[in-house]
Amino acid sequence: MKRSFVTALGTSMLVLMAGVANAATIAPPANLTTSGKLTFCAEFGNPPLGFYDDQQKLTGFEIELGSELAKRMGLEASWKEVAFSAIIPALMAKQCDAILSQLFDKPERREVVDFINYMYSSQSLLVSKGNPKNVKGLADLSGLKVAVGNGTTIQSLLDEQNKQFKDAGKPEINVVVFPKDADARQALQIGQVDVYGTTLETAAFFFHTAGQVFDVAGEPFNKIKTGMAFRKGEADTLDPIQKAFSSMKEDGSYVKLLEKWELGGDVIE
Repeated sequence: MKRSFVTALGTSMLVLMAGVANAATIAPPANLTTSGKLTFCAEFGNPPLGFYDDQQKLTGFEIELGSELAKRMGLEASWKEVAFSAIIPALMAKQCDAILSQLFDKPERREVVDFINYMYSSQSLLVSKGNPKNVKGLADLSGLKVAVGNGTTIQSLLDEQNKQFKDAGKPEINVVVFPKDADARQALQIGQVDVYGTTLETAAFFFHTAGQVFDVAGEPFNKIKTGMAFRKGEADTLDPIQKAFSSMKEDGSYVKLLEKWELGGDVIE
């Protein structure tokens, strides 16, 4: 399967035809029967989860997952592109029905949204080929310039690490925050920063597809559950999608989809 490193992202509503089944196997959310669409908020440019291929077609594990969930309810999956830092506000403003964009299930997020967890994720550090700064983990980032996407977990982890550096009297990390994760990765590729902080899944993708450019520094860390997010208390929307996801787990298509995108190690029971 050919995949690509994509940096250019559009800003309009994107609709992905899901090949709607002739008859739904699971009753869809009642509020979606008129439109016939299940709309997800997401930020793209994060392969292998959601990104554009060489033909500018939207693809990836999360794209196929969302399409299959919609199909099992007789719906089409549509995608509303949103910057990650604004993705929960967009959900709360009812710009979409759910978030499907590698959103980590954290206690503070559960105060405002409900989750259906569909995989595990971890954090990783991507560096230039040969790892010239000899980075092995967060403790090696003192005084280095590190690019991150705005609102990401790695950004908060770097902020916490900087507190430790400050207390120890060491130079802090120069955290360079970009509007989108793809922009942060581009900064590493063109030499503007020393390190790019991202998820293990994205780091591994680029290590395998662009190993002549990038290396993964050290071991992955901060393993966490990742889920679809829904407005708090909207069981009428969440429950049918949970049934659709459970049916994918029961018939084996969930694991097969993970394995297709080389994410078998992230399976969640």
